Amino acid sequence: MPTSKLWTPHALLAASAFTAAVLACADDENGPPPTLLTREQLMDPLACASCHEKHYAEWASSMHAYASDDPLFIAMNARGQREANIGGFCLECHAPMALRTGATTTGDNLAELPAALKGVTCYFCHSVDGVEGTHNNPLRLAEDGVMRGPLADPAPNAVHTSTYSALLDRDQLASADMCGSCHDIVNDRGTHIERTYAEWQASVYSQPLVGTSCGQCHMDQTTSLEPAAPGAEPRRLHNHSFPAVDLPLTPLPGEEQLRAGVQALLDTSLQSAVCVRGAEGAAQIQVVLDNVAAGHSWPSGAAQDRRAWIEVIAYVGDEVVYQSGVVPPSTSVTQLADPDLWLIRDCLFDEGGAETHMFWAAAGYDTNLLPGQVTFDSSDPRFYQSHVYRNYPRSGLLPRYPDRVSLRVYLQPFGLDVFDDLVSSGDLVDRDDVSVADMRAQLTPLTVGEALVWTREAATENYVEGGLPVACVSATNLLANADKVPAPEHARCSP
Repeated sequence: MPTSKLWTPHALLAASAFTAAVLACADDENGPPPTLLTREQLMDPLACASCHEKHYAEWASSMHAYASDDPLFIAMNARGQREANIGGFCLECHAPMALRTGATTTGDNLAELPAALKGVTCYFCHSVDGVEGTHNNPLRLAEDGVMRGPLADPAPNAVHTSTYSALLDRDQLASADMCGSCHDIVNDRGTHIERTYAEWQASVYSQPLVGTSCGQCHMDQTTSLEPAAPGAEPRRLHNHSFPAVDLPLTPLPGEEQLRAGVQALLDTSLQSAVCVRGAEGAAQIQVVLDNVAAGHSWPSGAAQDRRAWIEVIAYVGDEVVYQSGVVPPSTSVTQLADPDLWLIRDCLFDEGGAETHMFWAAAGYDTNLLPGQVTFDSSDPRFYQSHVYRNYPRSGLLPRYPDRVSLRVYLQPFGLDVFDDLVSSGDLVDRDDVSVADMRAQLTPLTVGEALVWTREAATENYVEGGLPVACVSATNLLANADKVPAPEHARCSP
């Protein structure tokens, strides 16, 4: 699809009928105010851009704006239509206004639709007046032309009526009900294939008084007061780029800001420690991870497509004496012949028990995602259920006692094995603006935090466990000697 089909702020604003010269962001004292915009006009994000320029630019760089232009979505939807007649299943969340207005039923004509109907738009979120379920987008939209938001005292304006809604207030836990409705997916077979909202509900972050909403992590608040629109009272604004995990594979305006936001979240999600247990001739490496800040399992979302793994390398001098999770460039982590590989993801299985990449065929799943926190009370035994460990090698001992061990955590938002499968099926193809090869190159694994390096001298914690000396390094406050549990294991996933 040509770049011009995307939300490019400057080009689209120049072509839009909704410019600042036409729209009045505040009541005009020198004459009668213009007529309030119609529902159809409010459905165009460009109508919002004239007054909410900063919010619009952030949104235009987001995966919400990109949701129905994403080549992975387009390919997966096309394959689902061909193999399973999935209808509007994907469109409910990726192009909700296009589906609800009847502009499309299967998404096969998305490329021809006006940009105003594509992606998750301003109107779609800000007209929600009810949540009628927990998954697959059960959001109820008002048709009264009133834009809902987090402000109890919205500024009067001559463009639209405004009102407060807890569903759009990041400081209210109710707002998670709205976000979660699209970030929790159950397929037609009743298989819960995406569970971010359910994971949050089961965590401490969903509890009143101590909890945290989706928006408090994914919509950063400004530290200074700024006007949300020309002439409006300065307030603290909320970022509308919604960083999480996914990144665009084709040109998207402002994607540098999105990428920085994604990296910032990844760098603060986990705590880690690396230890060496034992002595010369009888030692193992132990890695401890704690999903301390994700607010749900890690990774989350379409975890059947995600690939997270742990890289451990042990050295004696410059010689590598042990390694696991070392993935050559442009290689799928699933291709490694590595018996100790700690690969974190969901696996889907069809009715016959065979592994499948395609969500519509899933009759069950197997998961080993890192669990979220269930309490902040360190005296509660459940506090340590998110402290998980894995020993290397999984069986046996290191060939030699190392003098240096490096630990690195990687996350690939979309696995190369699934990408290659979509190419092989003919559903993921070259576009006018980017080739399949260039898209694949964009799937370079993301790093999660800084590399952690263990040496005897750098040890931040020394103790005895089971009669064995243990020396550990952590760059955070994670105590490896605290209670912990074995890392979740796949029961039937391969590898």
